[in-house]
Amino acid sequence: MDMNPSRYRLEIKNIKFRDHGLVYPQTAIITHLNESNEPGTVELLGSVGPEEIFRWIDEGKDIILDYCVVRNFSLAHYRLSRGMDRKVPVILKNFSAASAWFEAQGETDFSLAKFTGEKVNFHHARFFRGKALFAGSRFEGIADFSYAHFVCGDIDFSNAVFSGGEVSFKNAVTGNGKKDFQYADFGKGNVVFTNTEFGAGELSFINAQFREGNVSFKVARIAGGKVDFRFARFGDGDISFERTEFGNSRVDFRTTEFHRGRVNFNRAVFGDGDVFFEGSELKEGKFSFKRAQLGNGEFNFEMAEFDGVDAIFDRTSFGNGPVSFGHSAFGSLSLKSCHLNHYIDLRVKKCGVMDLSDTVVRDIIDMKPYEHPVNIGALNLSGMRLLGVIFIDWEENGVKQLLSGQPGTTLREKAEQFRLLKENFNHTGQYSDEDRSYVEFKRFEARYRLERTLKKSRWHALWIYPWHGFKWLVVDVAGLYATAPIRVLISMLAWYVLFSITYWLMEAFGDSGIISSTGYTLSSVARAFYHSAITFFTIGYGDHFPVGFIRVISAVEGFAGMFLMAYFTVSLVRKILR
Repeated sequence: MDMNPSRYRLEIKNIKFRDHGLVYPQTAIITHLNESNEPGTVELLGSVGPEEIFRWIDEGKDIILDYCVVRNFSLAHYRLSRGMDRKVPVILKNFSAASAWFEAQGETDFSLAKFTGEKVNFHHARFFRGKALFAGSRFEGIADFSYAHFVCGDIDFSNAVFSGGEVSFKNAVTGNGKKDFQYADFGKGNVVFTNTEFGAGELSFINAQFREGNVSFKVARIAGGKVDFRFARFGDGDISFERTEFGNSRVDFRTTEFHRGRVNFNRAVFGDGDVFFEGSELKEGKFSFKRAQLGNGEFNFEMAEFDGVDAIFDRTSFGNGPVSFGHSAFGSLSLKSCHLNHYIDLRVKKCGVMDLSDTVVRDIIDMKPYEHPVNIGALNLSGMRLLGVIFIDWEENGVKQLLSGQPGTTLREKAEQFRLLKENFNHTGQYSDEDRSYVEFKRFEARYRLERTLKKSRWHALWIYPWHGFKWLVVDVAGLYATAPIRVLISMLAWYVLFSITYWLMEAFGDSGIISSTGYTLSSVARAFYHSAITFFTIGYGDHFPVGFIRVISAVEGFAGMFLMAYFTVSLVRKILR
């Protein structure tokens, strides 16, 4: 029979309670009820009234409320009854309320309390039927709220100061309501919200300060509402939201200062609410967002200042909402193996290395500069499955340098990335950029094949280098792999002039010559250029014919002429048809 923690029956008996080494003047009998108000388990605790506790405060005694029921406790009432100003702190010496039970008609009020001693103990304390107020309180020792249960869900730690060491809400449970930690100062100790269950409602850490210690929200669960860390400031410790479940909350880390250390959102689960890291800052360390899951909301990482920091989003599922890293600065940004199903803005202000390897892209990746320059040192597209398009510009983005300068990839991988961009530029109608990508693809492919052949045997160098050089000269230099018809024309002219000069030199200084069959004579220069023209274009009028070794050169020129004319035709038709 399941018991509802908010359903119970409380009876106070004037019988002394003796247990756990404690003595209280009254005994509280708590009967837990199920959803049908049927009784279940019974719990016995001590009981003490607020006036008795007020007397302990007056006498400067230790405040020990372990295993005790406290009803309608309020430091505001204490100040009023003593004629004190409502803003005067109240000293609670060596306070302990382990496994205590608090309930109130309105609120349990510890506002502006000054907890002195080595430890403030609310371990396994339970707060029923009323808000829990700790606004402006000061904790000079360790603050232990582990396993505490705030059934109402409305808790207020705004402006609280924790100066004595670790602050622990480990395994605590809160109901639905507002959890307010605005302007709280968590001091230099570790802050632990590990495995904490936050009910639905607003969870606010606006302007909170986490100083030098580690901060853990690992495996915390938030039912929904709003999670707000705007303007929060973290210190040099590590920050963990690993496997935190944010529900369908709107998660807001705008202008948060993570300062230094490792920030971990690995395997965090976000629902359909928007997620904002806009304007956040991490000066040193590492930002890890691996295997996180996002829903259908917006993911906004614009204007983040992570210069010099490795931001890793490997295998993160970004859901179906827009994703933006616009105008942000990173040391490196890795989206390796991500599924990018929606528009993603990667027009970053600065990024040393951007890794998009093994991603699956189903929509638009935008890298094309618009309102500001996009400064990326190296771009890795190895293994990308491009089902959408990439908006990128060869000149403005410096694509050749982006892919050629990437570390840790092979010649074959670089070739495949240029081939990928060649197809992408074809889809986006950037035909000049398509040609440039194709040329780089063929160049890296040729270098890869040369490298692979040489690895098989060093003797292959005897033939592979000449063959590689020939292909480079004829296919690359002459016409950029049939992408530049004007360049082919220039190459044709250069070869024609070269052969013409060769004929003239051979006739002037050798035994070879060019003979006129008609008796009409030309000067030696004109004869050499005329013979070269009718040979190069395979016209062959027969009015002039070569003798001697010039015949061999003429045969070579005839083949070169036919090849280059065909090469020009292919490159020109390719341009026209496209």
